[in-house]
Amino acid sequence: MGSRWFGGMAVAVSAAVVVSTGAPVSARSRPADRGDTTSVVMARYAFNGHPILDESGRGHTLRIISGHGGVVRKVAHGQGSALLFPSRCLLRICPHVALQTPSTPDLNPGARDISFGADVYLSPTQTSKGQNVIQKGFSKTSSQWKLQIDGVAGHPSCVLVGDRLRRIRMATSTVTVADGRWHRVRCSRVGGVLAVFVDNLLRGRTTVPASLSVTNNRPMSIGGKGAFADNDQFNGALDNVWVQVG
Repeated sequence: MGSRWFGGMAVAVSAAVVVSTGAPVSARSRPADRGDTTSVVMARYAFNGHPILDESGRGHTLRIISGHGGVVRKVAHGQGSALLFPSRCLLRICPHVALQTPSTPDLNPGARDISFGADVYLSPTQTSKGQNVIQKGFSKTSSQWKLQIDGVAGHPSCVLVGDRLRRIRMATSTVTVADGRWHRVRCSRVGGVLAVFVDNLLRGRTTVPASLSVTNNRPMSIGGKGAFADNDQFNGALDNVWVQVG
């Protein structure tokens, strides 16, 4: 355990997560999922400052919501920092924390294409039945798009739930990301295909109706559903979170 300085404050740095995948990739420089020029980066977070500003320039500043002592802390990643979320907890009442935007139509793709992703770090000892990386909306009460890490094996999956028929459409990766290394995970909905990529390689896909539309008045949430017990808490570190629509 060592320390680094962030914004004039000493922050504990765990040697287990001081691992780099190289220089962080800007969401603006990510190739669109198809060769058009209509895609727009709607949100991007590198977690190198406070408050947690939206580096896309669209103003979707994140706020921290928490319960039972849940906190996020900065850890070194590449030439900057990432955010480490609470560790796995098996108690009846556990710390939980999430980062949320205000509700905004910018992050509702409707039936348009959407891509979203993050750099993720998760230890094989920190997996659970389901951990949310980034989402907007809920599968049971509204439409939804979501990236999560599923089960003890730690396989990422991408989820879409439409406005009308609330059937869960899911593309699950064939490979784990819960191996104590950084991985770049991306979800991509292009027309009638929902796909999951790990380190820029296609690792799973499913078909979705081309008319499937996701529009809701929920905030975008990172690292968990919200500030409540049934949180699907993410138990690793996140960096370079982004959303692109179009």
